[in-house]
Amino acid sequence: MNLAYSEQEEAFRAQARAWLEANVPREPLRSFDTREGFEEHRAWEHKLNAGGWAMVPWPVEYGGRGANLLEWLIFEEEYYRAGAPGRVNQNGIFLLGPTIMEYGTPEQKARFLPKIASSEEVWAQGWSEPNAGSDMAAIQATARKEGDVYVINGQKTWASRGAYADWLFGMFRTDPDTEKHRGITFILVPLDAPGVTVRPIEQLDGEAGFAEVFLDDARVPVANKLGGENEGWKVAMATAGFERGLMLRSPARFQNTARKLVELWRANRAACAPTLKRAVVDCWMDAEAYTLETYRTVSRLLGGGKIGAEASLNKIFWSELDVKMHETALDILGPRGELLPEAPAADGVGDWLDGYLFSLSGPIYAGTNEIQRNVIAERILGLPRA
Repeated sequence: MNLAYSEQEEAFRAQARAWLEANVPREPLRSFDTREGFEEHRAWEHKLNAGGWAMVPWPVEYGGRGANLLEWLIFEEEYYRAGAPGRVNQNGIFLLGPTIMEYGTPEQKARFLPKIASSEEVWAQGWSEPNAGSDMAAIQATARKEGDVYVINGQKTWASRGAYADWLFGMFRTDPDTEKHRGITFILVPLDAPGVTVRPIEQLDGEAGFAEVFLDDARVPVANKLGGENEGWKVAMATAGFERGLMLRSPARFQNTARKLVELWRANRAACAPTLKRAVVDCWMDAEAYTLETYRTVSRLLGGGKIGAEASLNKIFWSELDVKMHETALDILGPRGELLPEAPAADGVGDWLDGYLFSLSGPIYAGTNEIQRNVIAERILGLPRA
């Protein structure tokens, strides 16, 4: 792997850096788990799209820049370097968008992708149900076909961004008489459709990061199915691959956290136990290792390769690294690490607690790490099923 950037790539970096320096908001936006912050982030996504930076690897006709994956990694490095806002429509741009490109009809691509890129339409992920968490194939929500519409009944829960989103993508059982991994269809559901009720789920901080969605005879066009009828499991596994693989968690995110962790240790090292220096170094090296592995994967993809079950290795590594980095930060801070960002004495360190609390969800979402270890054991190591 050639670790040197070409002149074209360096020019791309300079262009991205200049645009971000000129356009990133000077003050942090409010949390996108509030209605006001959600709309602030949507407006930022509009600006990104207008500048041609909303989703750089997408084709130009769908709202992208036509860049390759290596240029996307470069853009992500500059995005995090600039302290740009989090992506409120990450479910759409990183998960659903690539899935539509792979399985969507030409009409679906033209209808949905430009509005995802601009965040005119923000998407929620609707997979989990009260009795179907890690075992997604246990879903019970049904979609009954009546002419050119599906009549949908059931409940989705823990729908990320669901409280304020415009659409939901999810799996629904269209043939209840088959094995549980079969008879499932991937359907796109407008959240303002009659029969759809959205109830925000408040987190411990009082913000609505999730929602439960109730569907009572909701009528959705059959044209909204993505992929073939009863073939939704295959489509969903492609989406899960994007979620666990490259797009959702770029290495720049963890490199940025590692840099801040080093700065935190340097500012507090006089009061730190000697062992914390090694912990900080380990975190930094792991973030760099994740970056190099991602570049290796991108190089393989650019050469015509595919991402397979190794996406589960990827997901375990970045999720556990995120927890480790934030735990180390709280160890450095000691009692100050328990302060919320708004506490008068926090003096800028409260974001570490916020980050730590969010990091704890990493080993759970995108498929629990326990499930990922099963995938690794069976599909990579060839071990027998327990």
